[in-house]
Amino acid sequence: MSLSVVRKLEWMTKVTVIGAEKQKQKQNAGGPPLRSAPAGMTADEGDVKLERLQKILAAAGIASRRKAEEIILAGRVQVNGTTITELGTKHDSSTDHIRVDGKLLKGPEKQRYYMLNKPRGYVTTLDDPQKRPTVMQLMAKPKAGPHGDQVRLYPVGRLDYLSEGLLLMTNDGELANKLSKAAAGVEKTYLVKTSGVPPDSGLDQIRRGIVIDRGRLDEVRAGRRDRIVTAPAKVEMVRGGDNPWYEVTLTEGRNRQLRKMFEEIGHHVEKIRRIGYGALRLDVPPGEFRELTMGEVMALERAAAGRKVLPKRKLPEFAQLKAPVKKKPKPRSRY
Repeated sequence: MSLSVVRKLEWMTKVTVIGAEKQKQKQNAGGPPLRSAPAGMTADEGDVKLERLQKILAAAGIASRRKAEEIILAGRVQVNGTTITELGTKHDSSTDHIRVDGKLLKGPEKQRYYMLNKPRGYVTTLDDPQKRPTVMQLMAKPKAGPHGDQVRLYPVGRLDYLSEGLLLMTNDGELANKLSKAAAGVEKTYLVKTSGVPPDSGLDQIRRGIVIDRGRLDEVRAGRRDRIVTAPAKVEMVRGGDNPWYEVTLTEGRNRQLRKMFEEIGHHVEKIRRIGYGALRLDVPPGEFRELTMGEVMALERAAAGRKVLPKRKLPEFAQLKAPVKKKPKPRSRY
């Protein structure tokens, strides 16, 4: 080996060592702390994916993340034989033996995604204290698809008792949270029927952003008024008449937002039907549901990341207004 080649190799080794030392100094000076490996493991062996215990329970379909926290605090969870009663501990679901009420966790559920056409008169909740029908009763019907029925599903966002239309149901809590955040700007499209014809000036207020009461109506009635400005909305008339229909697109989902927006300009909302969520358009009959395709799930993930998605140009039947029924003329009397 020539002298020049040897010197070149020595120089490359020196540069590599110096670079490693600088990186280590940078981390010690304020970079992200290195996770130490558990006792008895090397650093490489300790590089595992640890998750909060309540997240592991929720992913396994035991309960929602909030309910899972209550289960942990109640001392109902054991990890490797030790009862856990504090929140925030992290574990590896692939290696740790986690038991709830003595039953061993089987691992995370397969993630499932459904589009439900919620009818009027159903509550968007898992259980209703007033014993009204819930969307979970609609989802109790046998489901087609590759994953079977033994999956705990949750609604993404809400549609109020008198509203109808497209509701997403899933056990993917992470995606549900991303979709529900106003910062993501996921478009939700509705058909809205008003009592009377709102003035153009009022509709322009809604388009620009209008001041409404935050929170639930019972809080407003109790005197706890907290006013906020809504994000700009798209509003377009789709059918005229004494009680017209409008297509309204929002990028946020506040409590009874559509009703409050139109009440601010002096008009009561008679009907609300959600027909779009991101790139999805309502294409199942009232009370029915279907599993989303892989492409539709990917489109939801793009929308949740703030990326623009486009729906199909042709609206499905259930995303359209039915043609008005024409009244038959009364037969003329012969007398």
